[in-house]
Amino acid sequence: MPHVVTVFGASGVKPGSEPYEEARRLGRLLAEAGFTICNGGYSGTMEASARGAREAGGAAIGITNAVFDPKPANRYITEERKAPDFFERLRRLLTLGDAYICLKGSVGTLTEFSLAWTLIQTGAVSPRPLICVGPAWRAVLDAYGAHLPVRPKDFALVTVVPTVEAAITALRDALRCPSGH
Repeated sequence: MPHVVTVFGASGVKPGSEPYEEARRLGRLLAEAGFTICNGGYSGTMEASARGAREAGGAAIGITNAVFDPKPANRYITEERKAPDFFERLRRLLTLGDAYICLKGSVGTLTEFSLAWTLIQTGAVSPRPLICVGPAWRAVLDAYGAHLPVRPKDFALVTVVPTVEAAITALRDALRCPSGH
């Protein structure tokens, strides 16, 4: 079974916008590299990454939330798995992923990133890549470092890269995957 990469990011980005196209490109690159993507199954980054994966012939698992019923998963999701609430949805997104890639987002994305980081840091999940794309994440980590007692070994659990292309390289390196997975 291919590695599953959970993608986190903003739900409000619109088709054609730079963040949407970045997420779409990420989904395509992940599928081309042989990965299955997983995300929250709805709009914005979730739709874009699933769309990119599907356009490249890949699969996209959407972990949706019964709280949002009757809102359907986006049309690019190949497999919907409905969680009964936010907590179970988060648990499934985090346990299903063999790796996590965080794009620019808002409060929900920050929550997902922080929980993923905590699970890796505490050993609650096996070690896995946590890759953040873009300068906003460097600023977030710098703020953590300036204002919270985070240890250097904990910062080492997070990889910040400038582009989605660099995220694929970092992912392959972390999972020790050959080019073309």
